Amino acid sequence: MLPGSGAATVVRVPITVIVADDQAMVRDGIATLLDAAPDITVVAQAAEGAEAVRLVTAHRPDVVVMDVRMPVLDGLEATRRITALDGAAGEGTRVLVLTTFDLDEYVYEALGAGASGFLLKDSSVDDLRAAVRVVAGGEALLAPTVTKRLIADIAKRRSDRIQSRPESFAELTPREVEVLRQVARGLSNAEIALELFLAEQTVKTHVGRILMKLGLRDRTQAVVFAFENGLFLQ
Repeated sequence: MLPGSGAATVVRVPITVIVADDQAMVRDGIATLLDAAPDITVVAQAAEGAEAVRLVTAHRPDVVVMDVRMPVLDGLEATRRITALDGAAGEGTRVLVLTTFDLDEYVYEALGAGASGFLLKDSSVDDLRAAVRVVAGGEALLAPTVTKRLIADIAKRRSDRIQSRPESFAELTPREVEVLRQVARGLSNAEIALELFLAEQTVKTHVGRILMKLGLRDRTQAVVFAFENGLFLQ
């Protein structure tokens, strides 16, 4: 199973989902697999991004399972528009990007657009359902291989960065910076607790303070923030 936040989260049941993919057979297959879970209900399907945005406004789902490459409006721009609906009709809707990583070099852009998770299409059915549950619970999820690729990509593009603590981290304590580093590695709260010899509840508190201090929505945005500010290069 893929790692989530490691924290227990109360999730509304059933979890309502919209599936957006331009390939009808893929879209129907994903919808069928998700609908078969007793705690997940697919309320609509979209063949492209603009339709997905309209359906989010109409149905207010918990999660949109979003493909990247689609006609009319791609998944990246659709994700930006859906996450921008917070406080309006789309309040609470999270985006789980589901795509073929070897073909779609858009992981970093998707996370920057506000996606709460990124999963590969070769993942198992159990992983897909688990990812929907994690994202619906307000947490973030990255497939381990995606995290590794992100780290490598950011390190390569920022190899000439000065090795010093960025001003962006000035509000964080040294311990919070270290916790953020582990979050960006894709570790759950339980794994971070073991790594840093802390209680899991203490890690959860640190993560909450980090998000508040940096004005971030969730753990995925924290990962993007860490990458953008060269935390892995220190």
